[in-house]
Amino acid sequence: MSRTRGRGRRILSAVGIASAAALAISGCSGSPSGGASAGGDVTLEFAQWWEPELPQGSLASLIDQFQKENPHIKVKLLSSPFSSDQQQMVADAASGQLPDVLGLDGAWVSDFAKQGAIADLSPLLKADNFSEDQLASEVKVNGKAYMIPAVNFVYPLFVNNDLLKQAGVDTVPSTRGEFLDAAKKISALGGNVKGWALPLDTAVPNGIQNDVMSWVWASGGSMLKDGEPDVTNAQVKSGVDYVKSLYDANVLAPGALTMKEQDKVEKFTNGQVGMVIDSLAHISLIKKNNPKLNFTIAAVPSEDGYTGKRGIPYASWGVGVSAKSEHKAEAAKLVEFLMSKDTNAQLSTLANGFPGNKTATPDFSKSDPLFKQAFDIYQAGYPANEFVGLPKSDQLQRTFDENLQKTLTGSQSVDQTLSTVQSAWKSIF
Repeated sequence: MSRTRGRGRRILSAVGIASAAALAISGCSGSPSGGASAGGDVTLEFAQWWEPELPQGSLASLIDQFQKENPHIKVKLLSSPFSSDQQQMVADAASGQLPDVLGLDGAWVSDFAKQGAIADLSPLLKADNFSEDQLASEVKVNGKAYMIPAVNFVYPLFVNNDLLKQAGVDTVPSTRGEFLDAAKKISALGGNVKGWALPLDTAVPNGIQNDVMSWVWASGGSMLKDGEPDVTNAQVKSGVDYVKSLYDANVLAPGALTMKEQDKVEKFTNGQVGMVIDSLAHISLIKKNNPKLNFTIAAVPSEDGYTGKRGIPYASWGVGVSAKSEHKAEAAKLVEFLMSKDTNAQLSTLANGFPGNKTATPDFSKSDPLFKQAFDIYQAGYPANEFVGLPKSDQLQRTFDENLQKTLTGSQSVDQTLSTVQSAWKSIF
């Protein structure tokens, strides 16, 4: 459906204005969904946060390719940073105003599906003879596929090599003890430099999965037991205790309690933070905004003495279709294009991520060397994000976030926080 979204949505680009010849050709064929007028084209809105994180013009270039192959379909890209996109998506899902094709995060799927806001993709793909066997995974609710992970990203540790060297730290931290030591020494450099950044804005509480629980997963821990909440266990307590020790040591960038993910990325890019846990998707963005920044990536540090495999935090650029779209067949064609072997290989290479089509192979030869380094980290561990597919995932994280802030500011103990979160989570489950 090509209706205008809320005023908070900033349209950064609109691609796909067809030529007169294409209009003439498309006028001879009808729309598969019956949504186009007799002599007109179909216009799809594709809302996502991908474009700002990709090399400039690269997503538009892929969309141009799609439009050449499908001259009766025009695509308008609606692009904004992740946090803004998430807030807009939640509002649009509640009001029934979602655009036709959606960039989705796995944490949103359960709620959107229960609201009836997103469509089951399997019937749409089968109607167009697109084989789901080629997909590496699908995110399902009650057996129905609502999201296809198009590109998968691990969240390793990003380290500013120059700040580490200035602080007298010889090696990238591999354990919690080494990380705390390095964060203290970097913070001691003075000025506006700190060792670590922790985004805990409650409006978009994904800092809980990316920056807090990542310490637990990196040491083989879990927040669930038999599919139910288990946040009072010793592994989670150890992880939260550790985060509090970092906060108490004054090694965090200022404003953690209201910081958003993009703020964390900006501080690292500007050399104000020595280390962050961040998405591979931001490699291109960081290098574009500060080509001189000398940084590397590594696995998230584990507990001292831990020798098992490390859980690697990950997130996906998922794709789905609005249940209210008037052009579902055309929307499915765009999904199929993004998930096709060649396009998916291009997209994952551009994004420094891993493909969602299991037959696609990213081009390591032309991609940033950090991509291959991340792939080695990924192979040495296992993907870990227990929030994917949970009911009201954002609310689970927000509850954890609100109580963690009380612990960090000294008004509630770690045990009280975890007990409160456990009870709240059980009521949601």
